Amino acid sequence: MVKEQYNKIRERIEAACRRVGRDPSEVTLVAVSKTKPPEMLLEAYEAGARNFGENKVQEILEKQPLLPEDIRWHMIGHLQTNKVRQIVDRVCLIHSVDSVKLARAIEKEASARNLSVPILLEVNVAREESKFGFFLEETEAALDEIAALPHLQVRGLMTIAPFVENAEENRPVFRKLYQFFIDMKRKKADNMNINVLSMGMTGDFEVAVEEGATMVRVGTGIFGER
Repeated sequence: MVKEQYNKIRERIEAACRRVGRDPSEVTLVAVSKTKPPEMLLEAYEAGARNFGENKVQEILEKQPLLPEDIRWHMIGHLQTNKVRQIVDRVCLIHSVDSVKLARAIEKEASARNLSVPILLEVNVAREESKFGFFLEETEAALDEIAALPHLQVRGLMTIAPFVENAEENRPVFRKLYQFFIDMKRKKADNMNINVLSMGMTGDFEVAVEEGATMVRVGTGIFGER
């Protein structure tokens, strides 16, 4: 079942790209595997998945040794500063840098190990109280401050849009972040190479792709309900 679902999501991404004249190779599908057993991840891997997203540090630590080495692990959940040490050398991208304090904690750990850590800044576009992230008007200043940290690579932006019944309701959220993303791409700094826009999940990833997402995070659509 996982293989079929994974392939179906890929087809839907390709169709969304065609509708707006984009190349499907511009969009990375991150299979969100939180709470799922390694056997299910292996099924997705056999269907071609190489990018897996986890919400909890502990799950990455437990699953990583049991699965193929060429998997690229993404930390997509809220990251506590006291967990940075465990994760900093195990993931290809931290999507959820939601404060300068967290960025400094990652910098400190990366510096100690002489690592360069790719990150995204999490932006709370819809200003939801239940969500983490920078408000849009704070993000540019935060980018400038974080880009000055020598062991971080600022690769782009991430958002978690509101949960809605109709995905179209999130189109303005995605459009607003895409416009900001384009503005930020023009900025020049030593540790900033903005080319990743991580937005869109199972319920709204097609709209996100139509609005410029370069990375979508799909869990339920691939693995089923938790």
